Amino acid sequence: MRQIKVYIKPRQERLDKYLASSLKPLSRSKIQKLIKEGFVLVNDRSASPDYKIKRGDTLKIEIPPPKPTKISPEAIPLRIVYEDPHFLVIDKQAGIVVHPTTDHPGGTLVNAILYHLKKVPGMGETTRPGIVHRLDKDTSGLLVVAKTQKALEDLKSQFKSRQVIKKYLALVGGRLEPPAGTIDKPIGRHSVNRKKFTVTPAGKEAVTNYKVIEYLAPTKRKEGGGFTLVEVEPKTGRTHQIRVHLSSIGHQIAGDKLYGGKAVPRLFLHATYLELTHPKTGKRVSFESPLPASLEKILLKIKN
Repeated sequence: MRQIKVYIKPRQERLDKYLASSLKPLSRSKIQKLIKEGFVLVNDRSASPDYKIKRGDTLKIEIPPPKPTKISPEAIPLRIVYEDPHFLVIDKQAGIVVHPTTDHPGGTLVNAILYHLKKVPGMGETTRPGIVHRLDKDTSGLLVVAKTQKALEDLKSQFKSRQVIKKYLALVGGRLEPPAGTIDKPIGRHSVNRKKFTVTPAGKEAVTNYKVIEYLAPTKRKEGGGFTLVEVEPKTGRTHQIRVHLSSIGHQIAGDKLYGGKAVPRLFLHATYLELTHPKTGKRVSFESPLPASLEKILLKIKN
């Protein structure tokens, strides 16, 4: 990470223009992208590209390594819930990354998709060919993948305009009350731990609805205040949104090591329901995925 201390009032006050002149050969558009994605902090807080720099400001810039665009097909099994000429819906297993990253260059869902489909929109141009939305590595459940460029654009538009209904099942620590509610708190990248996100006034809008399904009393003293099985419906799509929002109200998801959830064998977060408009027919379609055996086993152990 590079750090710049502003000792005198700069001639160019806009954050993006200042960094573009200071971090050559990075272009202004690249700088703006880094700022919007949270890789630039001003006084340890996220900022906008038009932020006016002042004397005494401290700028921290993290420049991620370039992402590879050549992705090899891999014969990784896929659980396909639905498929037609326009898109497919996959029931993702926990533990698999959706698309290649520096830390996970292979063995991802995209590698498996390329093996299954042979041709995907954006192939060779991006590390996320066909990917409309994402699930965290340790989250399981429903994920839609576009098979044509037209379907990709249509489905992305639906997600952006909040026409897609997504529901998850999560197990959280403690007794979540009230039994239904909305968490409306902006989310941004953590100022110290870059792998984490947090509720912050400088973050982006994030809204999550929840509804309690069942309260589970502790059967062992060491389990503390028990658990709550909850249905969660995110209305926005911020990274780690459900995990951050539930953590922000003191009910971390069980198995979430990053945000301090109670110890169970895996992250208890499953994308169980997905509803969208078919990009070709215009009709609403929905898909469901039951809790996988690994999560049912956790529930059974708590209840018994």
